[in-house]
Amino acid sequence: MAENLPLSGNPARLLDPGAGLGILACAVCESSTSDIELEAFELDDELAEYLNGCLSYAQQWMSKRGYSLAYTILREDFVLTYADALYWSTSQPFDAVIANPPYFKLSKSDPRARVADRVVHGQPNIYALFMAVSAALLRPGGHAMFITPRSYAAGQYFSRFRGYFFGKLRPRMAHLFESRRDVFDEVLQESLILLAERSDRDSDVILSSSASSADFAQVVQRRKSTDEVLGVDNILHLSLTDEDDSIGEIVRAWSGSLRAYGMEISTGPVVPFRATDFVSENGDVPFTHAPLLWMQNVKPMRCAWPVRHKSQYIRMDGAEKLLLPNKNYVLLRRFSAKEERQRLTAAPYLADFDTPVIGIENHLNYIYRPGGDLSPEETRGLAALLNSSLMDTYFRRFSGNTQVSATELRALPLPPLELITELGRLSAHSDAPVDTFITELLGLYA
Repeated sequence: MAENLPLSGNPARLLDPGAGLGILACAVCESSTSDIELEAFELDDELAEYLNGCLSYAQQWMSKRGYSLAYTILREDFVLTYADALYWSTSQPFDAVIANPPYFKLSKSDPRARVADRVVHGQPNIYALFMAVSAALLRPGGHAMFITPRSYAAGQYFSRFRGYFFGKLRPRMAHLFESRRDVFDEVLQESLILLAERSDRDSDVILSSSASSADFAQVVQRRKSTDEVLGVDNILHLSLTDEDDSIGEIVRAWSGSLRAYGMEISTGPVVPFRATDFVSENGDVPFTHAPLLWMQNVKPMRCAWPVRHKSQYIRMDGAEKLLLPNKNYVLLRRFSAKEERQRLTAAPYLADFDTPVIGIENHLNYIYRPGGDLSPEETRGLAALLNSSLMDTYFRRFSGNTQVSATELRALPLPPLELITELGRLSAHSDAPVDTFITELLGLYA
């Protein structure tokens, strides 16, 4: 991060808004060939003492090499201190920012969420506020380097933040850590290093990836235009291989969508902790209870019911608003496990139970046709497409989160409906992997 952070000005004015022990700031000192004026924020009093010791040593180290380090440690909340910069120009711009901000969700009533309402939506994660305020504090031509979760790169939840952030900064470099386990234990999605410049000028973006920091030696860099990296709604598309490029071209050429085919996607209405009076481990289907489908019931291309360790029944009397008509649905898991290879897991539900209604739990999304029905071929075909390596690879280009949101799936390009229904017909009569049919059908419907 430090080696790739351009520093200009002598002295260069550097901001570290979540300094901790000063590891990132000290790394900049090690690679710098200019004097540095550092402003470092650290709220934890004990950490701030250690930070002072580290920066004092860095100061001596730089002095021996003919450079100076002047630093200020602010034991204040960074967002509250500089939130005004989100609304009007600051008189103290920085030349560079380097940051590993904290990661945790804030309540809507948190003072930091309230002062930054220009860039947040719903219950924000504080790291996005650090990024937004840092962007506001950069002078034109200044650079910011962040290591954060990748979750801001896509999804409706961060759209307001992306609009603000990429309205001020243009991406220059992105390095993706593809492992969701080997970088930060507390982060449930992939981590991303992003270098961005305070500029309205586009240029090539350098993309690279590794499983973790242990295999930097094998990193291969690729150059992409800004238009290829920043998509609609400022979603970051990280095309890291030739296969990513080929699949991206195929999928982007599709003009179909759920809405174009009269389909919709929603989140399961049963929230178990709010429906404890209705959810049970035993029941009489279809007389007093309906089947309740959880994320654990959904396997690739099949629904397994019942499963152990889950309450698989929901009482019908009194829970009418939580239940859905028993008809054809495509069920998708909303979450994937931290190291699960398949990001998209879908199953066709073909009105499998002898019951008027079913329950779908909140960790599932379901695709349906409002005011009508999905045909069996459409249901199987769409599930097969979503389980395919092609669609999973495309989805990974812009989503590194454990969550699969309905918003992202609603915007997903789809092939011709004829291809989907044919895929459903083929998959109903064969146990062959869905990728076999995808390859065959793409040639027919190209």
